[in-house]
Amino acid sequence: MARVLLGIRGMDAQDDPERVEAILNELEGVSSASVSLRDRQAAVEYDENELTTFDLVRALRNEGFKAGME
Repeated sequence: MARVLLGIRGMDAQDDPERVEAILNELEGVSSASVSLRDRQAAVEYDENELTTFDLVRALRNEGFKAGME
């Protein structure tokens, strides 16, 4: 299992953290995702044999969020 902290921009609505968590948790290989609106970050645990950090970032960008490594 790998763990990464992603910086996320574009979370403006109160329900955006839940939306970001749902996007990440739907990815095959993600075991958990926790999002902080205050810190504008997502802590993600995932199987590095199934996903890369680029896959996580791409999934968020495809939904209109700006994400990158912290």
